[in-house]
Amino acid sequence: MRIYEGSPRQDFEEVFRSIGAFLDRRGMRDILLLEVPDGYVVQGLVLTQGSGSAWSEKVGAVVKETLTYLDEDIAKFMEEAVKRRGSSEPPGSPQAGPHERALRVIGRWMDEQRPRDVFLFEQEGAYVVRLFTSGQSGSHHVLAEFTAEDVEGLATQAPRLRAPAVPSTGARVAAPGATPTPGS
Repeated sequence: MRIYEGSPRQDFEEVFRSIGAFLDRRGMRDILLLEVPDGYVVQGLVLTQGSGSAWSEKVGAVVKETLTYLDEDIAKFMEEAVKRRGSSEPPGSPQAGPHERALRVIGRWMDEQRPRDVFLFEQEGAYVVRLFTSGQSGSHHVLAEFTAEDVEGLATQAPRLRAPAVPSTGARVAAPGATPTPGS
């Protein structure tokens, strides 16, 4: 999946947020996410359902699961996420699962880097990201780590980043229902 070579509505923030919501529903943890030409490969740990009988109870086991998400799957996840969120739940709200929140804010950071290739892994709420970027200085890898505290800090800042920018006329943006006052 080459986000910046494709549809303008797709960005890492929304794509990763949608993948994160799916992973939260699966109960996946300790994930590894690798971008491939036609989508993503995700691997992580999931708890399988145990089987029991009247005489014994078998507890579920943790197994490694590998999933492949093609571009079409990602588009479907994004549409489902928009429907699920609707207009009543603000983006990044606490109702979002841990992967949905974390991958959204990390995806937003990644959008600023405009990478061509992504590798990400998570362990116990901390994320390491390796991006392949290109610029005037050439192509190179960028490595970044996001601790659980970093993710929470980015999630806390997210509403402010979504606020409308101050108009170039110098007028301040007023609260809903208030009248803006130029230059004050």
